[in-house]
Amino acid sequence: MEIMNKKWSDEHFYKVREEVLNQWPTGAGLKIEDGVEYQKAIPDHKNFTKKLNAAKEAGITLIQPRAGVALVDEHIELLKHLQDEGGADLLPSTIDSYTRQNRFKEAQHGIEESIKEGRSMLNGFPAVNHGVANCRRVVEALETPLQVRHGTPDARLLAEITYAGGFTSYEGGGISYNIPYTKDVPMEKTIYDWQYVDRLTGIYEEAGIQINREPYGPLTGTLVPACVSHAVAIIEALLAAEQGVKNVTVGYGQCGNLVQDVAAIRSLEELTEEYLAKYGYNDVTVTTVLHQWMGGFPADEARAFGVIAWGSAVAALSKATKVIVKTPHEAAGVPTKEANAEGLRCTKQVISMLAEQQLNPMSIKDEKEIIMAETRCIVDKTFELGNGDLALGTIAAVKAGVIDIPFGPSRHNMGLMLPARDNDGAIRILEMGNLPFTKELKDFHAGKLAARSATENRPVSFNMLVDDVYSISRGRLVGRPE
Repeated sequence: MEIMNKKWSDEHFYKVREEVLNQWPTGAGLKIEDGVEYQKAIPDHKNFTKKLNAAKEAGITLIQPRAGVALVDEHIELLKHLQDEGGADLLPSTIDSYTRQNRFKEAQHGIEESIKEGRSMLNGFPAVNHGVANCRRVVEALETPLQVRHGTPDARLLAEITYAGGFTSYEGGGISYNIPYTKDVPMEKTIYDWQYVDRLTGIYEEAGIQINREPYGPLTGTLVPACVSHAVAIIEALLAAEQGVKNVTVGYGQCGNLVQDVAAIRSLEELTEEYLAKYGYNDVTVTTVLHQWMGGFPADEARAFGVIAWGSAVAALSKATKVIVKTPHEAAGVPTKEANAEGLRCTKQVISMLAEQQLNPMSIKDEKEIIMAETRCIVDKTFELGNGDLALGTIAAVKAGVIDIPFGPSRHNMGLMLPARDNDGAIRILEMGNLPFTKELKDFHAGKLAARSATENRPVSFNMLVDDVYSISRGRLVGRPE
């Protein structure tokens, strides 16, 4: 397994593909040409890329839920409800946990148990087990573009099945679906396996089929500094572009401070386009996605709607191309389809009310400059560590803690960098770890946390971080002592 940031040859791709298709019987005999022909017949209004591009041009924000259940008919019923009653502009198929780990035998057992129990016994849609024909049933039953959302370190067979099945967007990447999701999968393996997914996407593109790719923005979803998630998104976008991907949606998880969140989305789009152009990928279209608050939610539904509405306001004011919507049942577990639709309607209402409003650009200018300077430090150091090769640099950067994702379960993640909020609730760096920041940036963060220390009359410490992790679920932004 030789790794470098270089477009795979057809010979290498198709050799690896033989092994991939043999992972489960539904992959046997799968022909890319058949998938291409099926995709060509999908109307434009059901193509994810085309709908995103139109929204970007019009300056509007689309809404998308998360959703998935075990059986095909019930999955269609769920998505139809979110389309028709929730008003979703884009639809997901959230994949079950067994499929995410390529444990297809257990997923099959979950399907059988779901039939027997008369309810979903899986926490998502087992697309690989259902196969191409059943994926096409889902696509044909709906009038809205479909995306695969999952969390899979090795997502190769899932991509093959769902691309041939008519899905037109695919989430994930070699960093974002490794460090936040797995304990002991080497970075070398996920970078390599996701090069396969991106090369497959590129092959479809070369055949005239537009498929959107979306690095997973929130990472661990808990107080992740914008510079860290931005660096991961930019790196995964560049790795994808090398394999022929032409449409990328980069994402960011809402952190709670309005100015910082708006600045993050706007800077993310600018930085991604900057780096794509810098390295010669001039034909890649970039769109953005804001993920509504991914941390702990209030158990009270009325307060939960307040968190959802706040995320909707950020999406509208930042002009994100789309927003991933939460539900008032987040604190309780998997939401009902009715609660999911309520979250969508709440979001659409707020976005409609704020569609023509803007923040004063000067209020976010300074924050954007900080985020962009921090992100460039990380991305440029990653290239340096790889001697110009981004794939090798990414592996080295994770090992060195240059890319360091807070609370990531992976043992390959350094885990030295720790965040905390400042007086205004913006995410700052409590412990730098090995982040390659300039002295000016380090001093900036230290000053912001020192100001909070003075306000609260307590030392800058780990306790601030602990308080901040639980703050929003308790009804406030900054976790101040009682």
